[in-house]
Amino acid sequence: MGHWLERNIVEPGKLPLLLALTAFVLTFVITRVITRLIRAGKGPFGNVKAGGLHIHHVVPGVILVVVGGFGAVAGSRNGVGAALAAIVFGIGAGLVLDEFALILHLGDVYWTEEGRKSVEAVVITAALVGLLLAGFSPFGVNDLSADELQDRGTVIANVVANFGLSLVALSKGKTRTAIFGVIVPLVALVGAVRLARPGSAWARRFYGNRPRARARARLRGYHHDRRWSRLTLTLQDWIGGRPDRPEPLELPGRSPGSGPGPGPSPGPDPGRR
Repeated sequence: MGHWLERNIVEPGKLPLLLALTAFVLTFVITRVITRLIRAGKGPFGNVKAGGLHIHHVVPGVILVVVGGFGAVAGSRNGVGAALAAIVFGIGAGLVLDEFALILHLGDVYWTEEGRKSVEAVVITAALVGLLLAGFSPFGVNDLSADELQDRGTVIANVVANFGLSLVALSKGKTRTAIFGVIVPLVALVGAVRLARPGSAWARRFYGNRPRARARARLRGYHHDRRWSRLTLTLQDWIGGRPDRPEPLELPGRSPGSGPGPGPSPGPDPGRR
């Protein structure tokens, strides 16, 4: 394990990337645990306020991203300074993307349906960075044997092919399949060969004069969403916490929980004296 780490992480200069990814994931997990404890009223934690203003954790996140990013650019790829800059950047990125939905909607949507976009942004970012980290790139590795060079060339060719299939899946409106298909070959292949989702760029380009294909795409998209939406929402709730559900509207003049009851009595008929 130590030899593999030295050859594939330390020697190519990927140690800062590994540290940044680790700090990014741990920061997201710890932040979600703390925010869920605050929401439940448990533990010693509480919201940070200054003069009555709620300071979201995206604010220190932006500061840490700036400090870590400029520190990484100003320093070298090796040494303690590069490692510290990577850790600071990873922590800041975790705090920022945990409130990605707030930046997107310019509103406090952390515990709403729109807040799920933060979880998706974190998962997709971690997957892409993990792909960069796990890529067996021959660049930066010295004294490769013929077998190692062939193995790494095969891996790179597979990554390029998977990336092409992922682009096809993306054009078919399958964003998550395209992202994870870069890492998992079978996912990209399935997303590329199946029907496109209605309204996608692929459907508009190739299904314009094919009404049967459009109808099949709509039907398959409906069944897919019905089959997998509940599982997807459950997984997102488990990772990021269950969002607040909107409260039912109350009719004016009625107490909560009251039955339908009779409406207000009509006033006098203006036609009668």
